[in-house]
Amino acid sequence: MSNFIFQKTLIIGVGLIGSSIARALREYSISSEIHGVDTSDDVLKKCNNLNILSSGKKDLKDYSCQFDLIIICSPLSTYKKIFSSLSSFVKKPTLVTDVGSTKVSVIQDYQDTCSNQDVKFVPSHPIAGIEKSGPEYGFSKLFENRFCILTPINNNDDFINDVKSFWKLIGLEIQIMTAEHHDRVLAMTSHIPQLIAYSIVATASELETHIRDEVIKYSAAGFRDFTRLAGSDPIMWRDIYSMNKNAVLEMLGRFAEDLSTLQKAIRNNDTSFLEKTFSSTREIRKLIEKLGQAGSFDPTESGKNKKN
Repeated sequence: MSNFIFQKTLIIGVGLIGSSIARALREYSISSEIHGVDTSDDVLKKCNNLNILSSGKKDLKDYSCQFDLIIICSPLSTYKKIFSSLSSFVKKPTLVTDVGSTKVSVIQDYQDTCSNQDVKFVPSHPIAGIEKSGPEYGFSKLFENRFCILTPINNNDDFINDVKSFWKLIGLEIQIMTAEHHDRVLAMTSHIPQLIAYSIVATASELETHIRDEVIKYSAAGFRDFTRLAGSDPIMWRDIYSMNKNAVLEMLGRFAEDLSTLQKAIRNNDTSFLEKTFSSTREIRKLIEKLGQAGSFDPTESGKNKKN
């Protein structure tokens, strides 16, 4: 008898996250077969060269077999079409989850387009990644010691534990919250910092040529880190800001107020206020480090990128 938990797994969207999941499924012997769907010929070719998938196709309808587990790892703007396709494709009870960075929009897309009771969907968000995109940058250890937030549509669904178990097997710690709460939290922890990074780098690019060139040449750690964030997948982030608009605007308003307060403190030379603020934010950093969430391993920076 096979020791694999799943016989056939399908990953829809085999970029950085999707290919990392595929690698983890193989490394930890979780699924016997790992198939993929991606609309990009280039991505499928890379997956084939890297031996990531059992097979890769451009469309779900190109598969004649059914799957035990389906993981959606494509941009948020593709979800409606994917759920609609799954509604007609799935012919047996099938676990379905995703990696989307917003959850209210994902649930709405699912409810609007998928009426198939055999689609056992649990919205998920593994909080892991690097700024690079593409299957060549994926690695199996991406999810180790990271959190995965589940936002179940119905907390009584008996298949929630199956999805929990899957994510735990590839190294993630599970947290459960409502979709609305998730979107507000991630707006501050992820979406606003990313937006600020894009804004700062865009501002630098619009400086006078000689200043801009020197900003790039003499980039210190702060600006360098902003450029790292700003190098992330533009399609993914375009969709996030479109799908999580209300929460982002709420948190952006709070940030703008706090930034204005700091601006006034600098103008008024209020060094006491500045020191107090910087000390309190330093404590936040210490808490993040204590939780082990201060950084993520990027194998491309150490020359240890795993190819299979």
